[in-house]
Amino acid sequence: MTIGEMENVEVFTVEGKGRGLKATKEFCAADIIFAERAYSAVVFDSLVNVVCHTCFKRQEKLHRCGQCKFAHYCDRTCQKDAWLNHKNECSAIKRYGKVPNENIRLAARIMWRVEREGSGLTEGCLVSVDDLQNHVEHFGEEEQKELRLDVDTFLQYWPPQSQQFSMQYISHIFGVINCNGFTLSDQRGLQAVGVGVFPNLALVNHDCWPNCTVIFNNGNHEAVKSMFHTQMRIELRALGKISEGEELTVSYIDFLNISEERKKQLKRQYYFDCTCEHCKKGLKDDLFLGVKDDPKVVKLCRECLQKQEPVFADTNIYTLRLLSIVSEVLSYLQAFEEASHYARRMVDGYMKLYHPNNAQLGMAIMRAGLTNWHAGNIEVGHGMICKAYAILLVTHGPSHPITKDLEANRHVLGLCHHCFRCICVPQAMRMQTEMELRMFRQNEFMYHKMREAALNNQPMQVMAEPSNEPAPALFHKKQ
Repeated sequence: MTIGEMENVEVFTVEGKGRGLKATKEFCAADIIFAERAYSAVVFDSLVNVVCHTCFKRQEKLHRCGQCKFAHYCDRTCQKDAWLNHKNECSAIKRYGKVPNENIRLAARIMWRVEREGSGLTEGCLVSVDDLQNHVEHFGEEEQKELRLDVDTFLQYWPPQSQQFSMQYISHIFGVINCNGFTLSDQRGLQAVGVGVFPNLALVNHDCWPNCTVIFNNGNHEAVKSMFHTQMRIELRALGKISEGEELTVSYIDFLNISEERKKQLKRQYYFDCTCEHCKKGLKDDLFLGVKDDPKVVKLCRECLQKQEPVFADTNIYTLRLLSIVSEVLSYLQAFEEASHYARRMVDGYMKLYHPNNAQLGMAIMRAGLTNWHAGNIEVGHGMICKAYAILLVTHGPSHPITKDLEANRHVLGLCHHCFRCICVPQAMRMQTEMELRMFRQNEFMYHKMREAALNNQPMQVMAEPSNEPAPALFHKKQ
């Protein structure tokens, strides 16, 4: 799909919501409905030295702009691509004498683009930045105070030779960022590294049980010829069958909470009352708050899983949060056998609650699969990794860095034991686990010897396989 082509969608008015987007043709799961480059985007303040300011990939060594000493890039290709957006920023930083925060930088980049191209519709955009919702009138006292501070700082940073905008317009841009800013992730999709504004994406309304998901793709500049390079973009992907004329929706927040809490969060962050089916009917709330016994003792059971187990169901939101924390901490401590038990319980609960093609569900199953592999539960781990791979193919697509085998040589599953939370590439994992599963079934004894040596970073001591006669003092077969 060509980035910026919007023939698959149409703007329409949704009763009670305002504008929205609907499909102009039928889509199936994993289809890309549209892809869009950021109108403007910036790296978070805390990561400006370790994340490329063009493709937003996290890298160990970056090239620094020789003028402002602030912007960092993967290579000359990224630096060249960034110059149009960085040129004004570069001179403004040098004049101002310091680097303003990410909100100021993003607002300035948006207004420099408006200065270059005008405030009307730009190529590939269904709506102009001027026409996006800002909700400034709904800001509370604290938000109004922060807005005034940002505007004052912006006016000091904004060059006098650039086009001068009204206070009202500057406030509008900050409101747009606050309501429509989309979080950008690194190449593995595991860490939020920046924020950007995508006008077309801003037209997609919220639903707690959406039919689409949004994935950030950092692009690829590794091909020798630039004609094969792909650009940084967001992709709106279908989670299942979408009929022609059906409204396209995404979830602005994580679904994993009771309906009342989700509604409060949406009202607080996005200034609207959610009227989706799941919120109106409280669907799955009974699972989120599921108990096995007298609900009066719920407060007494929040201290630990041992006390919760006879009371809360494994779909209970508080149990799931604790299961996630406990499995990760135990994995970090390399207590994989116990961690795998909690990870399986967590995944069982998630699968009853999340949309079957939810990206967070896929990543959770991937982590649980790794936990089980490290615990020696090879067949269970292999099954989970295959399940996660199928979900990630829908949510991220086969060309996304997470689902491509870009780092197979550096992160071979059997040797990636120093950092459990490092998520190896799903395709590499799946192939690796399939190979290990065959080895496990053919010769379990030899498999465990090789696995133990790999995990301990030691050369394998090849010994004779035990005979059928018992020799407990020499060998202990893992169960």
